[in-house]
Amino acid sequence: MTTDPADLVVLLDDHARPCGTADRVSVHSTVTPLHLAFSCYLVDDRGQILMTRRALGKRTWPGVWTNSCCGHPRPGESMADAVARRVADELGTTAGPIVPVLPDFRYQATDASGIRENEVCPVFVASLADALDPDPSEVMEHRWAAPADLAAVAARSPWLLSPWSVEQINHMDIASLGADLIPG
Repeated sequence: MTTDPADLVVLLDDHARPCGTADRVSVHSTVTPLHLAFSCYLVDDRGQILMTRRALGKRTWPGVWTNSCCGHPRPGESMADAVARRVADELGTTAGPIVPVLPDFRYQATDASGIRENEVCPVFVASLADALDPDPSEVMEHRWAAPADLAAVAARSPWLLSPWSVEQINHMDIASLGADLIPG
């Protein structure tokens, strides 16, 4: 049986170079191979950052608060196209300019069920171009947060957020995240 190309993730070698593909569902296990992903933070015209709570049906980190959107580029798909696709799929909206902020971000984390994340995960910021209409199978809640509040949560209560968003928030200039995307 051939896997649908839409469900393939890009596998990476130890030097973060593409070395093959694998089915997205089978890749996320207790022995997850290194693969390519991305994270995106959406900002509104007031500089607030959209945080989402992962749906309870998600295989990894169900019910956990995290960045606006995450996903995996398909083989041959540009990162900008992948981000735009997942923003549309997960949040039912359109992302404005998509700008890299942590192009070399890489992390590993294991959730309570033992599923391991092992990703090279460039981080992007984008403006929100339309109203939100989240897919309930992806997002159970969403909130807009001030950058300073996110930094405080990541520093003082990191267990409230996904491990990748905590690391990302701690590595970004969160106070000015997306400032160049805000009109005026």
